[in-house]
Amino acid sequence: MPKIRCKCGEVLRFGDIPCDIEYKFISDVEYDQYQGQIDAEELYLKMKSFLECKICGRLWFFGNGFENPPKEYELK
Repeated sequence: MPKIRCKCGEVLRFGDIPCDIEYKFISDVEYDQYQGQIDAEELYLKMKSFLECKICGRLWFFGNGFENPPKEYELK
């Protein structure tokens, strides 16, 4: 099961489907390319992911896929 350790010490496990700490999003520009009937799988593959730590609220952004290190965003 894939996981990362948050800076607060919490282990973020993101292998479950559905995953309650993973959020998917797509840019407005990319989304505008879709019209009419949309293939859900195609749209899903275009989306990027971030994980939210339920303990400290940090966001871990996977902008280049899960095989690359995420960017960390700390809420202030």
